Amino acid sequence: MRLEEPAWWYGPGGQLIARVLGPFAALWGGVATRSYERTAAYACALPVICIGNFTAGGTGKTPLSLLVVSELRQLGKQPAFLTRGYGGRLAGPHWVDAERDTAAQVGDEPLLLARRAPTLVSRDRAAGARAIETSGRAIDVIVMDDGLQNPALVKDLTLALVDGRRGLGNGRVIPAGPLRAPLDFQLDLADAIVVNTSLAGATPSNGDVAEWLRSQFPGPVLSGSVDASAPVPWLEKASVVAFAGIGVPQRFFDLLIRLGAKIEHALPFPDHHPFTDADAERLLAMADRSSALLVTTEKDWARLGTDSANLARLKQLSRPLPVAMTFDDRNRDRLLALIEAALVSRTAPRG
Repeated sequence: MRLEEPAWWYGPGGQLIARVLGPFAALWGGVATRSYERTAAYACALPVICIGNFTAGGTGKTPLSLLVVSELRQLGKQPAFLTRGYGGRLAGPHWVDAERDTAAQVGDEPLLLARRAPTLVSRDRAAGARAIETSGRAIDVIVMDDGLQNPALVKDLTLALVDGRRGLGNGRVIPAGPLRAPLDFQLDLADAIVVNTSLAGATPSNGDVAEWLRSQFPGPVLSGSVDASAPVPWLEKASVVAFAGIGVPQRFFDLLIRLGAKIEHALPFPDHHPFTDADAERLLAMADRSSALLVTTEKDWARLGTDSANLARLKQLSRPLPVAMTFDDRNRDRLLALIEAALVSRTAPRG
């Protein structure tokens, strides 16, 4: 279920409505907790590393998932992604073909993942793990994109990603706040927390997110950041029309400014937005009037279809900005230690 998050989840002004929605939040949290506790988890023969988050909305899970796969390969492993494929119509299990599948079929994130490692879409995570196990492919570890709260599969390492700027918002459960389940319950599911410090800073509403989490969570709290994955001289002083339909579009717009772009127009769309002919016509007209370059995220570019002349032209003229998550040496060493420990120490099945 995708909810458009209200601004008051992460800022002042929503105290009254949050209290009014409190009973619904309690119901949501109770259902999530009981579902997890009552589901018998499947213990896969392969190690499972899960990257998830505590809140609804984007925190940078895809860049972290790609980084984990890169580190696994440097350790000599052959990883595969297991993902729900949000936004796609295929329930799976289905191996993603990045050249033939579309975002409408498998979702935008799987198309990005499949360009880096074998990727299987499956709404039933246990069925997906079994499909990977029995595929006959040379795969020896599963990286589960999202699914911290999913009880169907035993995880050997669970990394919870937190937005370093927005933190956990008002600390309440959906719909009264952004948390997917009560925080104390979710903290027990995580082995480590990664704070995405991109453009983060202490604010009156969130303070220092990493330090606060260290006071609440007994495990490791690491810090990483998302930036352009390569030098982008083409952006410096360039006039751009920027558009993004991700969890937090402003994060993308801020990154473009930090990289030297001059934003003529910035158009945010809902997360996983399916672009229409009207959207394409509007964006093309803006870029033409401003003599500006069209720039978007890799996820949005993957969703741009060719169902109309305008959409095809928008995809042709738009330039995606590749990003990657990075760690300093200390945090990278800590991440590697967690990964290596998960590979040699298997989690016992629950239930």
